[in-house]
Amino acid sequence: METAERLFHDRGYDGVGVAELGSAMGIGAPSLYAAFGSKVGLFERALAVYEQQNGGILAKILQREGPVADLLPLFLEEAARFFSRPGEPCGCMVLSGTWNSGDAEAVALTARLKEAGRERIRDRIARERPQDAERLADFTVSVMSGLSAMAREGVERDRLLAAARAAAPAYA
Repeated sequence: METAERLFHDRGYDGVGVAELGSAMGIGAPSLYAAFGSKVGLFERALAVYEQQNGGILAKILQREGPVADLLPLFLEEAARFFSRPGEPCGCMVLSGTWNSGDAEAVALTARLKEAGRERIRDRIARERPQDAERLADFTVSVMSGLSAMAREGVERDRLLAAARAAAPAYA
């Protein structure tokens, strides 16, 4: 599963085919279909592995006590660091794994995860500033998407961190 997760993360859902996935995983296409039902079934499992291994990193920041004006800039900085980990695929598999994908089922999978993440951000903001929760949640997700895209384009970590830090005044 980690092999499939890495391929999907690195190249996106549409960027890797069933034959390549099977070869990299050491199984034939019939075995892949038998085990996962479809490419999208494998993608769903790969997303679950990704979320299990990585989803808690940013969630822990949202669980901290303290003002949103302090936590959300820290959250974005940590996202910038995570999206640019040396030796790992860049960006966020959930945010960018199905960009421009023609597979509606795969797109729906990432859309559900994106919305769940946005809701966690919104709920954290709403505890302190309910009047700003929707707007700031949308802003945070937008910045995260931009950071993910920049990381995938090879932008250096220092620039990602500077961009994340530039968002801090929006939370004041």
